[in-house]
Amino acid sequence: MERKEEIRDFLISRRAKIAPEQAGLPNYGELRRVPGLRREEVAQLAGVSTDYYTRLERGSIRGVSDSVLDAVASALQLDEAERTHLMDLARTANTPSRRAVRRPPQQRVRPGVLRLLDGMTGAVAMVQNGRSDVLAANLLGRALYGPVFESAAVPGPEAPGRLPNQARYLFLSPGAGDFYPEWPAIAATTVAMLRLESGRNSHDRALNELIGELTTRSSLFAGLWAGHDVRIHTTGTKRFHHPVAGDLSLQFETLDLPGDEGQTLFTFTAEPGSASENALAFLASWAAPPPDITTAGGPAGGSITPVRSHAQPERKPGKTGQTND
Repeated sequence: MERKEEIRDFLISRRAKIAPEQAGLPNYGELRRVPGLRREEVAQLAGVSTDYYTRLERGSIRGVSDSVLDAVASALQLDEAERTHLMDLARTANTPSRRAVRRPPQQRVRPGVLRLLDGMTGAVAMVQNGRSDVLAANLLGRALYGPVFESAAVPGPEAPGRLPNQARYLFLSPGAGDFYPEWPAIAATTVAMLRLESGRNSHDRALNELIGELTTRSSLFAGLWAGHDVRIHTTGTKRFHHPVAGDLSLQFETLDLPGDEGQTLFTFTAEPGSASENALAFLASWAAPPPDITTAGGPAGGSITPVRSHAQPERKPGKTGQTND
């Protein structure tokens, strides 16, 4: 039933975004009861009957061919991420799990990947899974994302063994609004990526628990989640306001690790000669452990980090929405 509701809400939300003139349909200026296209107009554009599309939009997607889904995706002018999401919803609807949903095993990063991270000394490098858990990071990555790592170490009943999680920090930590100057855009992208992952792995218990936690504790997350937007995040620029290094504008690239399904390598670099390059170099020198300081494995099971505490200036309240702790 939840999968049917997901399919229904996604298709309705996409249909509402397409105006008749965008689809090449005549608009005679009549008042419409709903935004966007009508069901019969989508059916016409997709080359199927209105009854058939109505059943599909109600979530009865089991057994629907890829060619029909492609036609519907074209009629709704879905982008790559939206088309992928629709196919994922259909795939999981056609292959329902008959087993009880279990918590997936802890993901580990292979030693070879950890050595690769540690060898990338001039760039921020980290490995994440689809739930936005940080599985590993190099020294510079842990320094840049220090506030995220610290948020996972806050004492509490759920703290032991909890991985740093980008989404949880973004919506539940008071300092997130200061750390990310472009918080609204990053929040929307993060939710869209989680929505895409949810369509791909609907039986991931840890993912469902994370979404449930954020929906309950953050009204801002709940509002974005209800929009059913999805996005594939591969490259771009991200701005930070770091408590030690100040303002940085870094270019990021992502690379899915073929040998480790569900793991993605993120790298961040600065434009040569820029103020951000100087700030990143300062952060690297600040984070580097002196020879007489021992190192210890980090909570993300990744590369080593110096045993040091770094006090941070007082933070302003972040854009975390309503929380019910």
